[in-house]
Amino acid sequence: MKEKAQIMDAEGIRRALTRMAHEIIERNKGVENLALIGIRRRGVPLAARLAALILEIEGREVPVGSLDITLYRDDLTQLSYQPLVYRTEVDFPVTGKRVVLVDDVIYTGRTVRAALDALMDLGRPAVIQLAVLVDRGHRELPIRADFVGKNVPTSRKEVIEVHIREIDGDERVVISERVE
Repeated sequence: MKEKAQIMDAEGIRRALTRMAHEIIERNKGVENLALIGIRRRGVPLAARLAALILEIEGREVPVGSLDITLYRDDLTQLSYQPLVYRTEVDFPVTGKRVVLVDDVIYTGRTVRAALDALMDLGRPAVIQLAVLVDRGHRELPIRADFVGKNVPTSRKEVIEVHIREIDGDERVVISERVE
């Protein structure tokens, strides 16, 4: 991979998440019955950050969970002979909740489809919305994000890499290109 450009720095990520937190509150007319669930891996710390921003803005906590979609993927056999499975941690009932799924990047829509399947196994939310830090286009399924930090048109050769402090030790979003 060859890094082409940095499209967001730490401050850009913070600003995007702050705007998204306000949009989530506004669209849901407050935080009553709201829950955030991060899609493992980088969606989890992003969901926690959104929850902290919502607490700062509204003065009310919203429950946060994490969802592992590994066993719901349609490309499971292509990933690895023994794929790494993490834990789903949703310590609240999702039935009847307004759930916001949180992920770092939306691309084909297949990760979100798997997350919807995994979430429905936990209960029947009243509403499911999607928040992503970056939308890079190229959908293969009819799925769109409700809350987007940044839209970044890309070619299929390009890759969006989100670096999150909690996982990667640094904070930025870059476009890289596959070198053949």
